[in-house]
Amino acid sequence: MSNPVSSDSTVLNNPKSLSKFAFFAMTASLFVTVYEYPTFAQSGKGLIFFLVACGLFWFLPVALCSAELATIKENQSGGIFSWVGNPLGTKMGFAALFFQWFQVTVGFVTMLYFVIGTLATILDIPSFNDNPWVKFSLVVGMFWVITLAQFKGTGYTATVSKYAFSIGIILPVLVMLVLAIVYFGKGNPISDDFTSKPFFPKLENFSALTAFILAYMGVEASAPNATSLVNFKRNYPLIMIALVIVGIALSTIGGSVVSMVLQGSISSNEGLMDAVKILVGAQDHSWAVVLLGCLICFGIIGQVSSWIVSPTAGLQYVAQKGLLPKRFNWQNKNGVPIYILFIQGIIVTIWAGVLTFGSGGEANISFETAISLTVLIYLSAYVLFFISYFVVLFKYQDLPRDYEVPGGKYAKIAIASIGLLMSLLAIGFAFVIPSSMTPEQGKTYVILLVICFILTLVAPFVVFKLYNRKYK
Repeated sequence: MSNPVSSDSTVLNNPKSLSKFAFFAMTASLFVTVYEYPTFAQSGKGLIFFLVACGLFWFLPVALCSAELATIKENQSGGIFSWVGNPLGTKMGFAALFFQWFQVTVGFVTMLYFVIGTLATILDIPSFNDNPWVKFSLVVGMFWVITLAQFKGTGYTATVSKYAFSIGIILPVLVMLVLAIVYFGKGNPISDDFTSKPFFPKLENFSALTAFILAYMGVEASAPNATSLVNFKRNYPLIMIALVIVGIALSTIGGSVVSMVLQGSISSNEGLMDAVKILVGAQDHSWAVVLLGCLICFGIIGQVSSWIVSPTAGLQYVAQKGLLPKRFNWQNKNGVPIYILFIQGIIVTIWAGVLTFGSGGEANISFETAISLTVLIYLSAYVLFFISYFVVLFKYQDLPRDYEVPGGKYAKIAIASIGLLMSLLAIGFAFVIPSSMTPEQGKTYVILLVICFILTLVAPFVVFKLYNRKYK
């Protein structure tokens, strides 16, 4: 997940004005990122299998089904709240919206953990990553500074995000590819950890599926803009296929380079820079390592910036519907929902404390738990999303819509079934202890994950019931 506000707002306000490239770039910026490369690398060449499988059997179903739901007349406002709420009821629509928003409060911690790990490596300050109090303070401090910067408005956020995506995401991946070609061209061996792991992973290694699903999450956010795409009925599915290819290619390059270079255990939040140091040929902290590390940090911070504001639109929508207090719709002179951002900041601060100290201060456990929890919460919304699609397909198939999943009813059933099945499998495998953890670390991981996930599942229904009882 990465850059939901990176597109030009003037383009989005002009119906039928989105070119194929503009829509492609806008959607690609939603999910292309670098902070998962070390996690991918732990699967060796099996990462290619996971990326292809998740791209074809999860990304495409979500993209195609969300486009159909978004273009039904009754669903064209409110995003996932309407997509789920109209067929399944307001309570379920609220839950889906809550999960879609709440996952990013954990995702912020994940992304900032990666920034901290990168800074710890390039600045040679291990305490950034190893000392729980220092790490917690850095996460909270950086997040609140970035949050306050968003008060300038989404125009400012979009500008930062565009540059961050270009020079902090795409550029580092291309530089790593060039460095890897030079590195192996000199006769350096490929890591045994990459070559020895099978292309088709063993069952016990399928816990990695959770992290690979995360690589494609967020694509549905562009679906409401599908009808602004020139000749969208033809171009939308073609662009989605192109995005699968690009997403697989970039993630495969980044993950494979890290896996092919590093030997032994790969740190989830420091592994990328460990690989860069070897590729540059500098075990010290040379200017090239520091520069590339700073660019990567800028890219991740740009993603954090864009996600701070973008998910709040749905909360404002339900506040206007009377399902949340009106103060959730408070905005400053730049149109920024300041009340929501403060509530969001408090929740992120709590998550930072729970994940940092709940993991016993072990960086790898906290990072892996944050990734898995982010995916679990988001997948909860996707499960409701696919169920609502089936309800629309069987009960409301006559509703007019501007786009339909190609292939007829049986093709729709097959595509949505595959997407739902992949979502359920990813939820199940999230609770499998990663092979990189010791039994004791695995126990901490599972306990922390189960407690946080159960509390999150209950939260939207408690909020909905209590608020409706008081303000019905």
